[in-house]
Amino acid sequence: MQIAASIPQHQAKAFELQPLPVLVLTSVALLVIGMVMISSASMDVAAATLGNSYHYVVRQVIFAMLGCVAALVAVNIPVSWWERSGWLLLGVGLMVLVLVLTPLGRTVNGSTRWIPMGIFNVQVSEVAKLCLIAYLSGYVVRRREALLNDWSGFFRPLIVLGLAVGLLMIEPDFGASVVLSAAAAGVIFLSGVRLTRFLPLIGLMVVAGTILVVSAPYRLKRVVSYLDPWKDQFDSGYQLTQSLIAFGRGEWTGVGLGNSVQKLFFLPEAHTDFIFAIIAEEFGLIGALIVVALFTALVVSGFVIGRRAERSGMPFGACFSYGITMLVGLQAAINMCVTTGLLPTKGLTLPLVSYGGSSLLVTCIGLGIIARVEMERLDKEKMAASKPVRKIKGGAVYD
Repeated sequence: MQIAASIPQHQAKAFELQPLPVLVLTSVALLVIGMVMISSASMDVAAATLGNSYHYVVRQVIFAMLGCVAALVAVNIPVSWWERSGWLLLGVGLMVLVLVLTPLGRTVNGSTRWIPMGIFNVQVSEVAKLCLIAYLSGYVVRRREALLNDWSGFFRPLIVLGLAVGLLMIEPDFGASVVLSAAAAGVIFLSGVRLTRFLPLIGLMVVAGTILVVSAPYRLKRVVSYLDPWKDQFDSGYQLTQSLIAFGRGEWTGVGLGNSVQKLFFLPEAHTDFIFAIIAEEFGLIGALIVVALFTALVVSGFVIGRRAERSGMPFGACFSYGITMLVGLQAAINMCVTTGLLPTKGLTLPLVSYGGSSLLVTCIGLGIIARVEMERLDKEKMAASKPVRKIKGGAVYD
């Protein structure tokens, strides 16, 4: 007996897992996990260096509240506004990347990535990534025919992308360059570009990445130490070996919340870049897998929303959703791979979880935009369903 066949179509839709609630719930869960883990990972460091155990916790809570407000604002901005404002957003993205290289920029640990704004610093790469993906999403919709059929139409957005990546590399910010390039390539590919046309771009990106790694001694040193971190565990391999020790101490269920040893000045950047290692130490493999599962659900829901928007005749909303989802998913994947030794060390935070106001605010705005895309799609679907069907019978038209 086929039970599914006996269920009416409108009732069958009720059994479908809707992506919007999944997107919201996973985002909130990761945000809460982040605040709890930042409080655990940063208190001792904050007390010793700043004299206030709650310095990072309080700031993260404020950023989380501002992020929720920013997400609500983004939810109420029509998707068409982002599409119309592509050139404006491109200008903003390139402008902040230039401004950070002027005396306005703030240099920390040899990298100039922040612009001071009084009570907090803005990491310009976070703003630029969202702006450039918005512009690129509009381009692949407006210039679809040229993108698919003409090499000139294919290379025009790559020139803009290359300019942005060049400015990021001057800072330098190799991690943000990788995430932006990969997300942009994903948007172009999902717009329908043939793989044969796409292969030269992939080859170009691989060659460019190799040149950038080899040309900078500190990047080459990171790659070498990543291959065998224990060979020089007190110098180039220090962060990775301490992270791996945290994973080893966590075992299956962890040592318990607040009981991490690695956060006690052993593991640098424990509340930012390497917070996933502290999660693994305090909650074990099970806790780490829960975080991975939450990110997986968030990314899948973002792609489902994009796919549904594409099927509903919302190409810009689809491309924008794909791009934002890839920005979040790629950054999360790279961060977790770095902490587990699967990739060389990069300065990328774990979205929604690591400490950092710029990353949190921009991520919340991006998730709000994805939610708006799904809400507009649902409204469009309801309007189509409620529209009366006009029939013709015997030469007369009636509803």
